[in-house]
Amino acid sequence: MVETLSQLFLNTIKSYPKDDLMLYKKEGKYVSISTEEFADRVRCFSLGLRDLGLEAEDKLIVLSENRPEWVISDIANLCLGGITVPIYTSLIPEQIKYIIDDSDAKIVIVSDQSQWQKIEAIKSQLTKVTSYITFLSEAPEGVLTFAQVLERGKKMDKHNPGLFEKMALEVKPDAIASIIYTSGTTGPPKGVMLTHSNIFSNVKTCSSLLPFKDTDTVLSFLPLSHIFERMAMFLYLHNGMSIGFAESIDTLGDNLLEVRPHIMINVPRVLEKIYAKVIDNVQMSSSLKRKIFFWAVKVGRKYGRKKILNQPISKPLQFKRNLANKLVFSKVYAKTGGRVRFFLSGGAPLSKDIGEFFYAIGLTVMEGYGLTETSPVITANTFENLKFGTVGKPIPGVDVKIDEDGEILTKGPHVMNGYYKKEAASREAFEGGWFHTGDIGHFDEEGFLVITDRKKDIIVTSGGKNVAPQPIEGILNLNPYISNALVIGDRRKFISALVVPDFEKLEEYAKQNNISFEDHCDLVKKEEIVRFIQEQVDRSASNLASYEKVKKIALLDGEFEIEKGEITPTLKVKRNIVEEKHKDIINAMYGED
Repeated sequence: MVETLSQLFLNTIKSYPKDDLMLYKKEGKYVSISTEEFADRVRCFSLGLRDLGLEAEDKLIVLSENRPEWVISDIANLCLGGITVPIYTSLIPEQIKYIIDDSDAKIVIVSDQSQWQKIEAIKSQLTKVTSYITFLSEAPEGVLTFAQVLERGKKMDKHNPGLFEKMALEVKPDAIASIIYTSGTTGPPKGVMLTHSNIFSNVKTCSSLLPFKDTDTVLSFLPLSHIFERMAMFLYLHNGMSIGFAESIDTLGDNLLEVRPHIMINVPRVLEKIYAKVIDNVQMSSSLKRKIFFWAVKVGRKYGRKKILNQPISKPLQFKRNLANKLVFSKVYAKTGGRVRFFLSGGAPLSKDIGEFFYAIGLTVMEGYGLTETSPVITANTFENLKFGTVGKPIPGVDVKIDEDGEILTKGPHVMNGYYKKEAASREAFEGGWFHTGDIGHFDEEGFLVITDRKKDIIVTSGGKNVAPQPIEGILNLNPYISNALVIGDRRKFISALVVPDFEKLEEYAKQNNISFEDHCDLVKKEEIVRFIQEQVDRSASNLASYEKVKKIALLDGEFEIEKGEITPTLKVKRNIVEEKHKDIINAMYGED
């Protein structure tokens, strides 16, 4: 019986022999790694780490983009009882140093030269690290290559046959598998300790909720440093699926056509961008094509509602849906590779309109909810229980309740062991015996969970009105002229917003309307531009309550940046950082010094 991630691996290589367990881009085309080759690399790398002195409970850093070696390193480490500490590749040297130091890491793995340069800048201060490994074929001085570690492992395997399997089977379910550092939207990152049984409980339960098949191919692009993608990777392996790795988010469109996945994990921001691009292309097409498109979506939405409610589909509606598919939906669907059965979405709330739109055109998005601290899934939509605008129902074995102040609480096998070396924070998180998520929400009449916002993000205006900023920001971000928005208004008279325009679209508008400008900084100061974006905001948010409406905006001349600490690697805006950086602009909107 499988109870640990190391046992999961042993079961996978025994149960799912295939030629294309993994797919990655090499010299311009996708090549495959067989189950046998994958198993051999994991075994040898694990023994190579052992030869380097890595022991059970030692910490291993992985600082790399998604690729087969990431997964091999992770599982190799887990099979010898080690603890994997992933780091986002977008982090800067100081942030990386904090995680390496705080986790007491012994070995650091980096993918390429750009990541090594970050380590090199702080290497003299990393007194606890004993070895460095790179995925490059040639390593800097004092660094081992991935191949060299494999070779060490091969020699150990030859002299100690069976040692790897023995180590893998000795790992206990309650052993810590990973320490994952939170993105720190409200303070310094905290190391979340997740056990083998924490993560595997999610793998096992989610496997039973959705129709995963060993004939499926998936595309991995969300960073493996993110618990959602990481848990999903184990889920894919547990079900014997073929795993393709996207080169980057910038090449996602091309990689979809090359890998032609059946399933892919998304974050709402990516789906919003796809939606905005589709709508933008439609708006630029002929009047006839626009009419056909919106007619098709209307038909698709009507068909989708009946399908979800298990209501009979009339022959005329079925005919219209088939025609809409032929004229419109099939063209959009083809851009995903033409084989997608469903998308998974998490990390932030997905707009109800976006979910319904994709469902209308034949792409089902299963939205769920969870946190790093919960391995991550707490609730999920399924084909049997699907309701857009919600994050689904609690998954089997997981308890969820709503506290008096609206905070979502949970307990079960998915909840972390605590925060590494932060006992006070751990006690606070588990006050009353339940894990406090920090999110506000409620169950609707059918038992689906609806997320309102982060507890710490709720805005209370000076008039005493409670305003949840995330839904408003989600609405604004769907506008083709808006790239990002941050809603302001806590203890203020009205709601305002910092808006990052979509500069490509805005420049096009300026040129069409003979508005001259020198650069982005000049463009966002133009009165006619500010007025135009305010009109876009008013139009987008027309259905909001009066106290929720954005009365004033300030345009920013550049995107929020990870490197400047303004957004997390999962594209969540760090409100406190952005508000502090732009406090003068914010004060000016409210007529304050």
